[in-house]
Amino acid sequence: MTYMKAATASINLSALEHNLRLIKSKAPNSKVMSVVKANGYGHGLLHIAKHSKNSDAFGVARIEEALQLRAGGIVQPILLLEGFYSQGDLPILVTNNIQTVVHCEEQLSALENSQLETPVVVWLKVDSGMHRLGVRSEQYQDFVERLHHCPNVAKPLRYMSHFGCADELDKTTTEQQTELFLSLTEGCEGERSLANSAGLLAWPDSHLDWVRPGIISYGVSPFVDKSAKELGFLPVMTLTSHLIAVRDLKAGESVGYGGNWTSQRDTKIGVIAIGYGDGYPRTAPNGTPVFINGRKAPIAGRVSMDMLTVDLGPDAKDKVGDEATLWGRELPSEEVALHIGTIAYELVTKLTSRVEMEYENE
Repeated sequence: MTYMKAATASINLSALEHNLRLIKSKAPNSKVMSVVKANGYGHGLLHIAKHSKNSDAFGVARIEEALQLRAGGIVQPILLLEGFYSQGDLPILVTNNIQTVVHCEEQLSALENSQLETPVVVWLKVDSGMHRLGVRSEQYQDFVERLHHCPNVAKPLRYMSHFGCADELDKTTTEQQTELFLSLTEGCEGERSLANSAGLLAWPDSHLDWVRPGIISYGVSPFVDKSAKELGFLPVMTLTSHLIAVRDLKAGESVGYGGNWTSQRDTKIGVIAIGYGDGYPRTAPNGTPVFINGRKAPIAGRVSMDMLTVDLGPDAKDKVGDEATLWGRELPSEEVALHIGTIAYELVTKLTSRVEMEYENE
């Protein structure tokens, strides 16, 4: 006997493969480092990595993510995008063949003061203008020379930077960052990487040796004014639940905690078995769309831990058990994020362990 699952994230692996092929076509002369941090942007780290056949390497944020990939049989290169956190991490990187970013004096000193069995592949991170991590232009030459002289660093050294505003096409920031990075690294022997998802799609001068697609791999647009569908990408995740009640509501009656939504008419309210305990944002305001039976129904009332309510309309024919899509194939996560006042990155990465993961076309 099967039971009806409350909340399910269906991961379409064929859509993932489509997106990666499209990425490769947009940067045909670059290698692809797929960014799979934060549990594959909420899609399942190992499943995503194993089905990223067009990826030449993987980028992660934490050493735990890299070790999980190695334990799961992933043999492609893996890069720690934030680098290692302590000198004690270095032998683990050597043992598991994990590459690292170096972005600060402390990491460089740790490499210089370690005795490692084999050298580590190092990417020097340049602060080209985002001012979050990386060596400044005036530090660049000193870092390069010290890394070249360090026996624990594999040669040739590699180079990378990160865009801060590549999704804002009217700003000159990205051009300035690209120009600075290219001028600093001109004539270097090692490979270079600059483009994230937005860089890949909008700034071809940034493609270089490696591109690092993240959110666009999962069929979510990095741009506020352009959907992934318009760009030719397919959503990989579809988050669904079901109606567990359909109730009559009279004009003037409120629904949910705090009574912050009051119906202006007699209507029908649908109760859906998903809430902030599943990772659906509590901050979703009245009017946020949910896709039910071929149309969008607006959220009515505050999102609860285990439920949310939508205004189905006075003539609704919906019934208990009908499927509700919170985002995905019929309702882009970017559209939902705009209503909530966040970005789709946050939606897909915040799902909790209560959400059942199902993998299609595996």
